[in-house]
Amino acid sequence: MADSGSGEAAPAAQPQGSPGAPGWWDRLRRRGAGLAAVPWARALGLLAALGLLYWLRVLLRLRDNLAAVTVFLSTLTPKFYVALTGTSSLISGLIFIFEWWYFQKYGTSFIEQVSVSHLRPLIGGVENSPPVPGFSANNGENETNRQSLSECKVWRNPLNLFRGAEYSRYTWVTGKEPLTYYDMNLSAQDHQTFFTCDTDSLRPSDTVMQKAWRERNPQARIKAAYQALELNNDCATAYVLLAEEEATTIIDAEKYFKQALKAGETVYRKSQHCHPQNSQHEAQLRRDTNVLVYVKRRLAMCARKLGRIKEAVKMMRDLMKEFPLLSMLNIHENLLEALLELQAYADVQAVLAKYDDISLPKSAAICYTAALLKARAVSDRFSPETASRRGLSTAEINAVEAIHRAVEFNPHVPKYLLEMKSLILPPEHILKRGDSEAVAYAFFHLQHWKRIEGALNLLHCTWEGTFRMIPYPLEKGHLFYPYPSCTETADRELLPTFHDVSVYPQKELPFFIHFTAGLCSFSAMLAVLTHQFPELMVIFAKAFFGMLLSPFSFIMEKIKRFMPSSLWHQLTQI
Repeated sequence: MADSGSGEAAPAAQPQGSPGAPGWWDRLRRRGAGLAAVPWARALGLLAALGLLYWLRVLLRLRDNLAAVTVFLSTLTPKFYVALTGTSSLISGLIFIFEWWYFQKYGTSFIEQVSVSHLRPLIGGVENSPPVPGFSANNGENETNRQSLSECKVWRNPLNLFRGAEYSRYTWVTGKEPLTYYDMNLSAQDHQTFFTCDTDSLRPSDTVMQKAWRERNPQARIKAAYQALELNNDCATAYVLLAEEEATTIIDAEKYFKQALKAGETVYRKSQHCHPQNSQHEAQLRRDTNVLVYVKRRLAMCARKLGRIKEAVKMMRDLMKEFPLLSMLNIHENLLEALLELQAYADVQAVLAKYDDISLPKSAAICYTAALLKARAVSDRFSPETASRRGLSTAEINAVEAIHRAVEFNPHVPKYLLEMKSLILPPEHILKRGDSEAVAYAFFHLQHWKRIEGALNLLHCTWEGTFRMIPYPLEKGHLFYPYPSCTETADRELLPTFHDVSVYPQKELPFFIHFTAGLCSFSAMLAVLTHQFPELMVIFAKAFFGMLLSPFSFIMEKIKRFMPSSLWHQLTQI
């Protein structure tokens, strides 16, 4: 009797030799594939097929059927050939359009994918063998997969916009959603990590906000924030939510954040003074620290957007001094952008000297800002014609090398800086070295490149030279680790569907797209020729089919001469 607590019922046992037993078809297919790999078996099978076809020629009435086909083809009118070629042209065109659309959306050929996934196992293709216990043959592959997963880690965009004051206004004007569901879901997870802790159940307002961060409907989140403020007028996280999602202008958002700062500082001081050594209070202090840092950073960003740039720089510097251990929030990237707006290039260089270190993770902001500073020294008098005559100076070489370094880190950025691709609003999360990071960087830093005379011209003349130094295929990088292959999939999740995702390296068109394009063109040409010259194309079609059938007729005649004429009659008598 089966155990009543088991989750699944045991499958009924089947006889070992029955066709329904597991693996019966697989064993038969493997044996067939093994025999097919032997040359003499193939030759023997071909002879057997030819012999069987000859012996069955009377039963199958091959000669009569062949004569009937010949008569049928000779009686066809030109209209039939026009319809045939036109229909084939239409079908092949539809297949080509579908193949192209599927490749643009998923990066692979549909026919090739179906062939590899479904048809190849049926014809005896190589299958993955089950792993042997105690032995791992794919350790290197697993290490590579783990490395690629770490390389494709999604980061919070340090310069992300405000939902109510910026993203929502874009939706009102264009009717398009700038944020994907995946991106907003990551933000919801971040909010729950930053703004909630285990002790929220002890405070009714925090309990309401804990539920608010999990709500998918923006109006439900805003309503929950107001409920939390009714319970506690000093609920900092409620003001944060209203500033992010309800405020329709940066001025309104700043007002909410100032209220959140006042409430957050009060709660933070209480947490510091009442800090017993237990895990719950440590979690509460960490949560209150996160809220305070988040509010101060967003206030600095509000000041930057409202034109109070020196005030924003001071707030960012104070924040980095007060909380030096929170460098993973990348506040220095906000500081770099504000200093570039002030054109305080010496201060920018000082920040880069601290954060552009080999032991720290890189970003497009760091690499391209370093390239911008070096290009600034030579770009105003740089000329490709002059450089080709006299060669590059030391400063120009340093600038070109810095550009090559930046392009190797993120090859998508130059097309946005040179306005070869249109910009969109940056997502709330980015993938380093991906198209999402390139959009976020160019959205905020394009104006700084335009401000420096000749910087974009130098970038235009030199950025493509990077790809001559990178090994291909990308087994290893030149200055950085090899470019990850998972960026396209992650960027398609982060960026909206109306954006044309930049892909590096560019994928070659699959064979089946070329094949369907050629088939469509050839059948369309035949349709036009058949419509214009029907009699001539009918003669050509008859000659073509005659050429196709001539080898078969030749083989049948040779077999008939080789075998005695009375053999088949004697076999039928037996």
